[in-house]
Amino acid sequence: MVTAFVLISVEDRKVHETVKALLQQQGVTEIHVVAGEYDMVAIIRVPDNESLGNLITNQIVNAPGVERTKTLFALESHSRFDLDAIYSRQ
Repeated sequence: MVTAFVLISVEDRKVHETVKALLQQQGVTEIHVVAGEYDMVAIIRVPDNESLGNLITNQIVNAPGVERTKTLFALESHSRFDLDAIYSRQ
């Protein structure tokens, strides 16, 4: 499983529209609206890098309201939960 964090800047007043659109995409497991340089962080969990690239370049950057993104790839993931078991059901 590949995990990534996508920092997203959104046009004014389109945050909720963008959240709804992104949560419809398979692989987007969470959206967090944040304060700071970016407006939201999308947590992505997909089977491989090809799926990640496809999701980001074809879906996320073209979602309504998205102005720019920055992607951070997880090199390791640690959790008290079995993330592979949880997200392999998608």
